[in-house]
Amino acid sequence: MTASVASSYAATRIKSVFQSAEDAAASKLESYERSGELIAKTLGELKGAVMKVGQMASIASDILPREIAEPLRALQRAAPPMDYEVIAEQIERELGSPPELLFREFSREPFAAASIGQVHRATTDDGRDVVVKVQYPGVDEAVDSDLAHLKLVLRASGLVRINKRALDALFSEVRTRLHEELDYCNEADNVRLFRDYHRERHPFLVIPEVVGERSSARVLTLTYEPGDHIDSLDDRYDQATRDTLGDNLFTMMAAQLFDLQAIHADPNPGNFAFRPDGSVVLYDYGCVKHVDDVTLRSYRAAIRAGIAEDYPALEHSLVELGVRNPEGPAVELAYYKPWRDLFVQPFVHDELFDYAAATIHDEVLKLVPGALKRMASFQPPVELVFIDRMIGGHYGNLRKLGARGRHWPLVEPYVRE
Repeated sequence: MTASVASSYAATRIKSVFQSAEDAAASKLESYERSGELIAKTLGELKGAVMKVGQMASIASDILPREIAEPLRALQRAAPPMDYEVIAEQIERELGSPPELLFREFSREPFAAASIGQVHRATTDDGRDVVVKVQYPGVDEAVDSDLAHLKLVLRASGLVRINKRALDALFSEVRTRLHEELDYCNEADNVRLFRDYHRERHPFLVIPEVVGERSSARVLTLTYEPGDHIDSLDDRYDQATRDTLGDNLFTMMAAQLFDLQAIHADPNPGNFAFRPDGSVVLYDYGCVKHVDDVTLRSYRAAIRAGIAEDYPALEHSLVELGVRNPEGPAVELAYYKPWRDLFVQPFVHDELFDYAAATIHDEVLKLVPGALKRMASFQPPVELVFIDRMIGGHYGNLRKLGARGRHWPLVEPYVRE
């Protein structure tokens, strides 16, 4: 795949020398589209770390061309399942007995298949309905080499628009989160953390319970908590219910980020389910980002400065957060205003903000050409990668929900001086 993508990029560059600007742009677009399809196909077959990174890259329009990012979106929805025999052998290796002896009932058909494992429905001996998450064999051993090869793909292909040091820091952060995600004992601790935190504060959040006696480093058993997928909400979900669900999602995000300082950092729609009473069910606690005090302080200051249109203070906060590269060329402060006006849309008006009609994602694309001219002045903010992933992902979820809301009152108490 690396050789194919790199050679295609090189051929396109050479060909462009002999073409008009219009034809060169068309050839470049065609090359990107072919490369995107090839990368998505390959990562989906490989699963594991590279597929997980592909899922994250699908929303990274500031790093990858849109023609590359778009095919990767298919990786968010599903992965081909592993054969049952492979899953049964993994359970026996981890828990000492085959699933037929460990559970009263165990479905041979997967309930869900993802990048690093798949889920099966089961019933415990005491009658509890559970889901059993089983890690694909060998995935944990391949993470580092997978990431090294993927970084090579991005650098050799010429598709990445950031310098080596920033790319290395970005991959180091992703590697840390992936190693945590591959440790199901760590995920069990995350489930308990969120369950204890939200139980009294936010009863509208439904968090499963860990079945410890049927769990290990590569097998995780949780109580089954049903709910409706975001793509299958029916007439029971009227506008008022959708608005309530949106408020609850936003409340969850703000509380986790600013109070708990630990966020559920995988906003894939498949990791959430909904109920007509306004409840939100949370699944998959492998990817959790803990936010340090220094980052949170600067993040609060950036929000305050943005709302107040204090652009010198905003730039100072962006330097602290690692967004603004102090070694790069100076940036005129007026550059920040269009971005600020775009991102504060849900927060600065008295009327309900309608996420279904929102065009922030489209407006961002219009600002990308100006951003590309200033790439040397900015860099991927390592500590914000998973915060941005959460916020960007839930913006998409709120759009799918068709939610409306006044969400500044849910944020403002957390960002006061």
